[in-house]
Amino acid sequence: MRRPRHLALLSIGVSGALVLSAAPTATAAPPTATTPTGIVVSDGMTQPVFSLADAIEERVFVQTPVDTDHDGRPDRVAIDISRPRETATQGFKVPVIFEHSPYRKGTWGDVPYPSVLVDDLPQNGLTDRSGRRAFDVGTQRAQAKANLPGSLDDYYVPRGYAVVLGQSVGTGDSDGCPTSGDQAETLGTKAVIDWLNGRAKGYDANGAPVTAGWTTGAVGMTGVSYNGTLPNQVATTGVKGLKTIVPVSAISSWYDYYRANGLVVAPGTFQGEDLDILAQYTAGHARAEGPCADELAAITEEQDRVTGDYSEFWRDRDYLDARNVKASVFVVHGLNDWNVKTEHFAGWWDQLAKRDVPRKIWLHQGGHGGPGSNASVTLPSGQTWTYKQTENRWFDFWLWNVRNGIMDEPTAVLQREDRAYTTYANWPDPAAREVGLRFAATDATAPGALTTGKPPKSTVEQSFVDEGRTIHPDTLVSNPDTASANRLAYRSPELTQSVRISGRPEMRLRMAIDNKPDANLTAYLVDYGPAGSTAAPTVVTRGWMDPQNRKSAARTEPVKQGKLYDYRWTMEPKDYVFPAGHRIGVVIFSSDQEYTLLPLGGTELRVAPNDSELRLPVVGGRSVLGF
Repeated sequence: MRRPRHLALLSIGVSGALVLSAAPTATAAPPTATTPTGIVVSDGMTQPVFSLADAIEERVFVQTPVDTDHDGRPDRVAIDISRPRETATQGFKVPVIFEHSPYRKGTWGDVPYPSVLVDDLPQNGLTDRSGRRAFDVGTQRAQAKANLPGSLDDYYVPRGYAVVLGQSVGTGDSDGCPTSGDQAETLGTKAVIDWLNGRAKGYDANGAPVTAGWTTGAVGMTGVSYNGTLPNQVATTGVKGLKTIVPVSAISSWYDYYRANGLVVAPGTFQGEDLDILAQYTAGHARAEGPCADELAAITEEQDRVTGDYSEFWRDRDYLDARNVKASVFVVHGLNDWNVKTEHFAGWWDQLAKRDVPRKIWLHQGGHGGPGSNASVTLPSGQTWTYKQTENRWFDFWLWNVRNGIMDEPTAVLQREDRAYTTYANWPDPAAREVGLRFAATDATAPGALTTGKPPKSTVEQSFVDEGRTIHPDTLVSNPDTASANRLAYRSPELTQSVRISGRPEMRLRMAIDNKPDANLTAYLVDYGPAGSTAAPTVVTRGWMDPQNRKSAARTEPVKQGKLYDYRWTMEPKDYVFPAGHRIGVVIFSSDQEYTLLPLGGTELRVAPNDSELRLPVVGGRSVLGF
């Protein structure tokens, strides 16, 4: 019998040389100027003066307030601690850098994936029954994790920090079942910070109580991907003791990871994955098909791969509310991350700004992962810092109270297309202005134009047929000056100067689906070279939508075949420079081999160009475009 699907919460009652002071207070004010005794600070950074070989290593099982496997006992999560020996620190207490993870051990490397090849879209009432395909998610997850920075304990324990590496509820050596991003997982992680501050119970392997009297209780969380998502989750609780987080390529809404405007959309390189697949992977085979089978079956049911609608299930896994955030936040993300797409950092950043949370952002040109420890930026002051030094100085400021001036430096560090880093006062660039590029077409089949002026009067409508199942997006974006039966392309004139966009492009499309109740809807923003160029185009950003969710991601409404509707959706946020001489292009098509479900071909879609436009956040506004 399936267990209750509600979150089970147990009510548990728990009781040169530099002088340690209280860690910085939440969002209200930066640390006061003090000189911690025992650590060594040079050039605003702690130095490696403690012996890693002599560090204390211990395993603790922290009791959480949740019971995710419904066995009547509170789950305990396993954490491994590495910290300087008390004799080396002369008895002073140390802050903590904490990385929690569902990936430590025992994952299921060949979870069966659902096929994305369907006869018709599920929301059309028909679905493929061909079964499931085995997919080596373990190999891909390992590849994604290969981008993680170097060992935290190797770097930070010699600098006077304790490092805590935890295992999420329902994974590895921890109790329970994985719940993939909901409140139970959040509280299971928060319990570690509570234990470090004397508010939760901890035990050794023999069941003897263990306390954390060696720490100040000041905690900084960090991690990449899922490991960086957990800090976002915990920060929204406002837990006392969490002073800062450094989320790298982190998720801010699981809906935005597996859906887009009502459409089922996979994370890049994990086509077909959904939240239940990830939960099975982190649970491990024995757990997933044993004691946690009912819990994982509930995730499969409630994630809803049929309508793709935003629901209470997804709301429970959405952290885009910073009203309770007390920790400072250093956001790090790749501008070309198509796994954890850029909306995750941008949406989180918007909410942090709204609540005036102390923050910094570092954006690089890579994909999923960090920028690399040796990536470096030269500040307006002339000082040059690597990324690792910046991270080090950030933790020192917020956890050791080292007054190193990091909060006086530019808020945004951004790597440009030539791989050089520069700084900006903020992101997106405050000088960005929304500019409409109207579609223009005078022919039913020929590629159209983008213009900032009035398009020529025309009643022409342009049609295309979905064959995304067999035609790759690379093919659909190529040859923009040639007509295609399977996509529509619109291009600007050649740019007279470079044009930078900073923010979220938006599509406004008037369109009809002529022979189906629904269709996938995809748009790519493309950097094309000069007319006649043979160079491969650059896909700048992408965006997807379910036409049945034209009014709300939370509500499916039928589409009348053959009727023109107005559709609006934002593409993934971007900061990009189109070079002078290039052309800005947008390509409209239906199914996307890399991201969407792939129905059989033949769906017919029709666009009214004169009532459609692309809106771009152009730094400097319309005059910069020159057309």
